[in-house]
Amino acid sequence: MSDDENFAAAYREHYWAVSRYVARRHGGPTSDTEEVVADVFAVAWRRRADLPSFALPWLYGVARHCLANAVRGYGRRRRLVERLGNDEARHRRDVVAGPEADRPGDWVHEALNLLSAADQEVLRLTAWEELDTEELAVALGCGNRAAAMRLHRARRRLRTEIDRMRPAPARRPAPEETRATVPEDHGHGT
Repeated sequence: MSDDENFAAAYREHYWAVSRYVARRHGGPTSDTEEVVADVFAVAWRRRADLPSFALPWLYGVARHCLANAVRGYGRRRRLVERLGNDEARHRRDVVAGPEADRPGDWVHEALNLLSAADQEVLRLTAWEELDTEELAVALGCGNRAAAMRLHRARRRLRTEIDRMRPAPARRPAPEETRATVPEDHGHGT
């Protein structure tokens, strides 16, 4: 199969997976997400000779870099808008969600957000994109052992944050503490 055919097959097979990957991490308007996805496949087209036979983890690695570039670009534009004094935050109201707006599992996302960006990405690649360690290594651009170690450390840090957020469970008394202490009758009459 030619490089062009490999690219076309990867595009057809993995477009939606890459789109979901970008959308979950981007959080911006759909048009911005589509722009990042287009950048991913533009890079893949330019580097189609480097496209591996199992392209999805490689495309996730490209998407990580494209997202980082997009975030830097959005930051530059935001700073420019602030300098120009046309800050849209001044023209809208802040809406505060009530307690009923909490969704089940929000605490996991809170704990995840306390981790470094690198740890978050490792955990998301394995949980959301369902990559195994070998595929994770390709997406991160490192060796299998390094990927396994990064995943292990990220999981450990997440567990630490979850434990820190969760209130300590009430201590249960030991079984011997629950027995009623009744004075023994030593044969002294009553």
